[in-house]
Amino acid sequence: MLQDTAQLNLMFQALADPARRHMVERLSRGPASVSQLAEPLAMSLSAVVQHLNVLEASGLVRTEKLGRVRTCQIEPQALRTAEHWINERRLAWEQRLDRLGAFLAETKDETEGN
Repeated sequence: MLQDTAQLNLMFQALADPARRHMVERLSRGPASVSQLAEPLAMSLSAVVQHLNVLEASGLVRTEKLGRVRTCQIEPQALRTAEHWINERRLAWEQRLDRLGAFLAETKDETEGN
C-alpha cells in the first residue's frame, strides 16, 4: 500500500506539469522519439530529457535507445493505476451524493406531508 501511494504521488507529480502532460498526450497516440516530443515545445532538448526522466521515474513512460535515437512510449498499466485511484474517489463521492439526494427527497416528502 505504501509503495502504491509513493508511486501514485510520483505519477500525479509528473502529470502536474503541462509540458509533461503534453508529452503523455502525444505518446498516447503512439511511440515517439525525444526529438519528435521536443518539436512543439518551446524548450531545449535537454529540458525535454529532464521532463522525460520525471515521466520515466513515475512509471508513466518507458524509453528505449536504439543507436542514436531514444524512443519513448506510454506505459498503459501506470495510467490504469491512476485511473483506478481516481475512479475509486469518484465512486465514493457519487455514493455520498446519492445518499444526500435520497435524504433530501425524504425530508421534502416529510415536510410536504405536514
